[in-house]
Amino acid sequence: MSSKKAIKSAFESMLFVWGEPLDVKIAAEVFNINWKDAYDYFKELQMEYEQEGRGIQIREIDKTFQFCTNPENSEYIERLCTPVKEKKLSQSALEVLAIVAYKQPVTKGEIDSIRGIKSDRVIEGLVKKELITEVGRSTGIGRPILYGTTPVFLKKFGFKDLDDLPEIEDIEGIVNENSEDDSVKPQQITIDFIKS
Repeated sequence: MSSKKAIKSAFESMLFVWGEPLDVKIAAEVFNINWKDAYDYFKELQMEYEQEGRGIQIREIDKTFQFCTNPENSEYIERLCTPVKEKKLSQSALEVLAIVAYKQPVTKGEIDSIRGIKSDRVIEGLVKKELITEVGRSTGIGRPILYGTTPVFLKKFGFKDLDDLPEIEDIEGIVNENSEDDSVKPQQITIDFIKS
């Protein structure tokens, strides 16, 4: 039979791995000891954590035990877990993403042609963000890479599938509403090229 120290050490590991509240009966069965002894070992372990003022504590919930954080550290945990503001996509990234979404599969050359400017870095950034990916090779000269959108793109933008993409006309209306003057915006150029 294992020593009390070894059993408490194992209980500690089991609590860490289990995640959910660990039933004392289940823990006792693992060591083939009676329920009362297992309960006492958990209580001792809980007391040791409290006495040492550790950042992790052991909480009892209806004859089960679970790791939890020390309530005194909640402020720091909140700071750590508060989502960092995600960087918004640049105008050029949105243009390339729109072209890929509506024209896919599409080559870098086709994207550059539509935008009238090189898109290497923008494409690289969108690939890193997992919004677009290589989906194959064109049969054209040099067999250029074809790009398409990813499941991450669908998730981030709230689409079930590509059929959920707004109609080009809807986007044009939104762009026109947001225009502050009559000058042509890059989005409008992109939309005009996509339509043609």
